[in-house]
Amino acid sequence: MNEITINSRHDRIQIADALRGFALLSIVLLHNVEHYDFYFFPEGLPHWQKVLDSKLWDSVFFLFSGKSYAIFALLFGFSFFIQFNNQEKRGVDFRGRFVWRLFLLSVLGMFNSMFYSGDILAFYGIIGLSLIPVCKWGDRAVLITVIIFMLQPWEWAELLYTLYHPGYQPPGNISSFYFGQADQYLQGSSFWELAKGNVWNGRLADITWSWENGRLFQTSAIFMLGMLLGRRGLFVSVESKLRFWRRALLLSAILFILLYLLKASLPAMIIKESLSGNVSLIISSCSNFALASLLVSSFVLLYQINPIQRVLCHLAPFGRMSLTNYLVQSIVGSFIYYGYGLGLYKYTGASFSILIGSTVIVIQIIFSHWWLKNYGQGPMERLWHKLTWINLSPSRVFQKAV
Repeated sequence: MNEITINSRHDRIQIADALRGFALLSIVLLHNVEHYDFYFFPEGLPHWQKVLDSKLWDSVFFLFSGKSYAIFALLFGFSFFIQFNNQEKRGVDFRGRFVWRLFLLSVLGMFNSMFYSGDILAFYGIIGLSLIPVCKWGDRAVLITVIIFMLQPWEWAELLYTLYHPGYQPPGNISSFYFGQADQYLQGSSFWELAKGNVWNGRLADITWSWENGRLFQTSAIFMLGMLLGRRGLFVSVESKLRFWRRALLLSAILFILLYLLKASLPAMIIKESLSGNVSLIISSCSNFALASLLVSSFVLLYQINPIQRVLCHLAPFGRMSLTNYLVQSIVGSFIYYGYGLGLYKYTGASFSILIGSTVIVIQIIFSHWWLKNYGQGPMERLWHKLTWINLSPSRVFQKAV
């Protein structure tokens, strides 16, 4: 079951790093298009630009919203397996150290939240705890748990309750209240007001939104699935696993098409309006995961084609420094768009925002290549690694995680 050992910082699984880089790339583009959760559509733009912005907005959200983070979550679970497996081979129980590692990630997330309230690091720091009770389960038990969580058990429970209690009305979205409060400090000129608002109001907005959109169960499920991919060695010696990835590509494509058509016909199928929210969320959750799986499978298969691999492998350093690059893009992005900085939210539609995001990505890719040639590990990755293994004897230090 445990097929992988990664012991050296030079012994990396490059395809996983490149895929992580692709996920981060799409996250940066999405964040720029939505002005880092500060939705504002400039007036006075020419008609052709408004049409272009609308098309780009729809395309970026269709391709990446809910999918990029799913890929990121998959690789988070995969990295956990690498760490857990390597320590288990040394006779060390990694679970206690992993809890400490998640706490450190949450601290970094709260720092990042000062700039961007949509931070996922603190969220991962909490949801990552779901890996601890299942990490020693058999594959079948984990897979059953993944399926149950992916199907959104809370939504099913509320759906059944609504069916048996016709007068019940599901509560409205709490997150919209908190997001409504954010405009005041996002467009304001004070960074400290922004930081205070993001850390309190912004975190509440993000937590309630994640619950209302099924991200808690879905993220836990994807973490576990990433762990299963690690157990099966599906990112290692991919040439011998191509049959699996081709099947995954076909199945995810079929599943996505069916779910997309089902969601499109949902209004005509649902008679009781109070049921539509639960059903739509269940379908959307599965549909987003199906498209994310399609993207992952396509990436893995394309990576086997040498000319394409030579292009995609440039994303590997970007992915290896994903923690550093994620934090930096939040800081830079908030300064570009929010009121305390350049305030470009007032002037940039989707097209210009994509250009800005692409520029940030190119700079970060170039910087990542240079940094890793000279230092071998990203600055925040190194800090997280050192603090993870603080007070551990040198002979037992885990040298490098994926």
